[in-house]
Amino acid sequence: MRVVMFGYQTWGHRTLQALLDSEHDVVMVVTHPKSEHAYEKIWSDSVADLAGEHGVPVIIRNRPDDEELFQRLEEADPDIIVANNWRTWIPPRIYTLPRHGTLNIHDSLLPKYAGFSPLIWALINGETEVGVTAHMMDEVLDAGDIVDQHAVTVEPTDTTTDLFHKTVGLIAPVTIGALARIAAGETAFTKQDRSQASFFHKRAEEDIRINWDWPADVLGRLVRAQSAPYPSAFTFHKGKRLEILTAVVSEGRYGGTPGRIFYREGDGVVIVAGADARTGRNHGLAITRVRTEDGREMGATEYFTSMGGYLTSRP
Repeated sequence: MRVVMFGYQTWGHRTLQALLDSEHDVVMVVTHPKSEHAYEKIWSDSVADLAGEHGVPVIIRNRPDDEELFQRLEEADPDIIVANNWRTWIPPRIYTLPRHGTLNIHDSLLPKYAGFSPLIWALINGETEVGVTAHMMDEVLDAGDIVDQHAVTVEPTDTTTDLFHKTVGLIAPVTIGALARIAAGETAFTKQDRSQASFFHKRAEEDIRINWDWPADVLGRLVRAQSAPYPSAFTFHKGKRLEILTAVVSEGRYGGTPGRIFYREGDGVVIVAGADARTGRNHGLAITRVRTEDGREMGATEYFTSMGGYLTSRP
């Protein structure tokens, strides 16, 4: 089939590479300009550079809503558009233009975790599986019929970085598998169960701020979700920002006031956590490694030279 590809960052790059390696003919690529947004500088392999290396025409747009782009798409005469990590709304006159419509590749197990940063949200929420879904685009974001979907297991110590590497490897088989079904003339795909749908917003500074009223297991997943190269989860100690690089749920149970710097346990320092911590039935968060406001990284037992005092959500 003749394919136009819409995509950005490493997700788009891997999709384009899969298409270039396939029997299909990539006739044009549409991608976004480089961004200074913290999350868009991560996994930022260039779709434009890859297309240029293979002589594929490239159009740079923030939004695909101008007449020139529409005319270029008509001239390209695609059988299908394939999109992955396109960051803005694609209007109906574009996604319905190809003979077979538009296939969107999304890094979640739809209908769950539509929208943005699905791997991070899924890890924080304790999901046991994540994956990649190829679905037909319609008027509702990430809601079209599912053509192909592959899952991988979330292990107890996985970080978002681990999950990225697990799922990025699914992009090629999911994309090419879905295109094979479409090229073969199939049109009856799996409807999404909208009662199971969830939609998540972009991550921002507020989303990585630690709230010590949260249970320790949730805080542990937040720290793992914000693993390098993502911005680290943070708290404040004596009015200064402190990033939590690694942490685990404590073995023991600790009672008291959430945020209290309480006890050395193994290689970590336990912080009381959970809104009901006063009952004494809660596990705490055992911080093992931190980064200070001036950029120094060190073990928690080196940083916390004495017990007592509090970590807080704000200065």
